[in-house]
Amino acid sequence: MGLHVIGVFTLLGIILNHTVAFENGRVTVSCETMTPDHGSTSQRSPSPFIIRVDKDVFIPGDQIKVTLTGRRPGTSFEGFLLQARDATDMNSDPVGTFILIDKASQLLACGNVNVCGQCRSLSNVHFSFCYCQLNRDMPASSFHCSRKKKVTVVQKFNTYWVQLHGPVVSQLNASPLPIQTPLTVPSSFNVTECGSQSFCLRDPPGCDPETDQTCCFFSFAVQGRSVLFQLSGPSQGYVSFALSGDQSMGADDIYLCIVIDQSIQIHPAHSTGRSHPILNSQVSIYDLAWRLEDGVIKCSFRRNIQLPEHSERFDLDKHYYIFLAEGRAENGRIEKHHRQPLITQTKVYFAGEPKEITGSRSPLSIKAHGALMFIGWVTTVNVGVVVARFFKPACPTRTLFGERLWFQVHRILMGTTVLLTCIGCILPFLYRGGWSHHAGAHPYFGCAVLTLIIIQPILAIFRPHPQAPRRYIFDWTHWGMGTAARAIALAAMFLGMDLPALDLHNPWDTSVMVGFITWHVMTELILETHNYLTTYKGYKLNLNYCLILPLQAHRFKKIVFVIYICGNLTFLIMFLVAICLV
Repeated sequence: MGLHVIGVFTLLGIILNHTVAFENGRVTVSCETMTPDHGSTSQRSPSPFIIRVDKDVFIPGDQIKVTLTGRRPGTSFEGFLLQARDATDMNSDPVGTFILIDKASQLLACGNVNVCGQCRSLSNVHFSFCYCQLNRDMPASSFHCSRKKKVTVVQKFNTYWVQLHGPVVSQLNASPLPIQTPLTVPSSFNVTECGSQSFCLRDPPGCDPETDQTCCFFSFAVQGRSVLFQLSGPSQGYVSFALSGDQSMGADDIYLCIVIDQSIQIHPAHSTGRSHPILNSQVSIYDLAWRLEDGVIKCSFRRNIQLPEHSERFDLDKHYYIFLAEGRAENGRIEKHHRQPLITQTKVYFAGEPKEITGSRSPLSIKAHGALMFIGWVTTVNVGVVVARFFKPACPTRTLFGERLWFQVHRILMGTTVLLTCIGCILPFLYRGGWSHHAGAHPYFGCAVLTLIIIQPILAIFRPHPQAPRRYIFDWTHWGMGTAARAIALAAMFLGMDLPALDLHNPWDTSVMVGFITWHVMTELILETHNYLTTYKGYKLNLNYCLILPLQAHRFKKIVFVIYICGNLTFLIMFLVAICLV
């Protein structure tokens, strides 16, 4: 049977202009571990570099072109160390012979073979080439049946990745390597154990991850001195959960299940502030298992309740908020979650009795913001406009607190709108701690509305007498600013309903908003048409009919007004219920 050889190339990156020792690049002391002596630890995040070969099958004596480059255009590095090793024993000595192609690289001695590397005072480079020759005269004992390339890359002095595995190359007609079957999770996540044997957090509530592909599912069960975690969710990149002492990101204990080349890697991680999570070693978790099916990620693992040797891991006998998030990942590097994480409403006591846990994807302050704005700009402002526009003559003699009834109702409703808007605009600033830079045009529209509604009551205080010759200036200004505020507020609500912090269900939210606008516009058209017809008929009829006509007209308008309020409140309740369900 022919020999089967896999070339394993490993790259070690060395900082050039900051290297204290081995300035000539001959880092033989690093041959075995492939770790640069830079006084720092290697990166745990996915590497931005990749190794490519021009063939995956060889015969003894072949030359294989090896290319080191960044995964994205423009990614540079300052040094590397590349080796070929036996794929069945990655701790074995380097094998093969390297031949240089570009002048930026150099050969380094590691035992009886050479390796390819670079450590020179050059500007950053974006790629490097070497030839690896797998010699005919290599004894069979040098490898079992395969070789693999490993590399350590230094991007900056304190930024480097150690022993990155490259592609495998095999000798022609060799027997294949033993296939290692990855662990898979149990055939199903048993939701019947939720609340009795395990804690469960589900979105939507009560969903079953085995029958609902949109179900986000998280469970944990304390078993002796360890905790079994199970996580499932629809994603093309990753699903994750985090333990936190508060409901804000930062200083959290994170666990990620990341899709890489149709497999899943399970990593613990930790975060500082809102920065990208830092991946940690897998030594703190065990019994790793996963399954990837129909775009749904399922993974499970165990970890001990206490891990004193891992300071970034939380003790699992205390109270924590739980975050669930999912998002895209590219080549193992996770991107920001595409929607707001699901966060438990209260802290969960891990050592307590198992129960169903509830959560929300929207903070309470943002929910309050949305509710206040819907109450103000769906109901109070529009009812106030209808009263002022169509009901002045309906009750000409009735008063409330010394003022005409229609005017007092209009003033109360508009004052309520101003108050709700002011409170509602403050809440997002308190939640974000400043301006919402990732909310698009929504905050700008909101501030424009706030400015207009603050100016409106100030103008009303200084309005001239109804009989004053310049009263029309106030009337048109008041109407114009009010109409502009209502239009901008509608645009802000359309945008706000799809923001991550309060993402109402699509396309339901847009359809309901269009329905509300249609309802309001139709009501105003009916009342405007009725006013026109009433006025026109009054000119055509005699005096007796003119005395009876207003009574009939007011009765019709009151009926329309009651129907309008019922419809308006229906739309408002629909929006408020949708906010509660986020």
